[in-house]
Amino acid sequence: MGPLLLGATQAAPLSVTLEGVEARGGTVYVSVQTEDQFMGEASIASEEIPSPRAGAHVVSFDLPQGRYAVSVWHDDDANGSFDMGPGGMPLDGWAISGPPLMGMPTFEGTAIETGEGGIETTLRMTYGR
Repeated sequence: MGPLLLGATQAAPLSVTLEGVEARGGTVYVSVQTEDQFMGEASIASEEIPSPRAGAHVVSFDLPQGRYAVSVWHDDDANGSFDMGPGGMPLDGWAISGPPLMGMPTFEGTAIETGEGGIETTLRMTYGR
């Protein structure tokens, strides 16, 4: 019998389905963040989809059980910047976990819980141009 690891956290798979991805070139960035990382550059896990095809894409992560926010950015013009239009409306494609947003996202409003059996979530891309 192996050693008992007290406080060890089991892995919990997170499967993210991205719907409505448009074939616009560039790269789609998928980021999974803890509360401390939320809306920053750091993430607990990430995935890139270069030159995405139109339609749905599925990305999977093995994470410790916990609460996370998933955010997606489609840098379709490959300028390395999240483009905003007049009034602060996003122009690049984006999606975020949680219910539809009105205003700036918060971790509490976007967090999802990965339990013992893992979780599947579906995010719908929004494009501003």
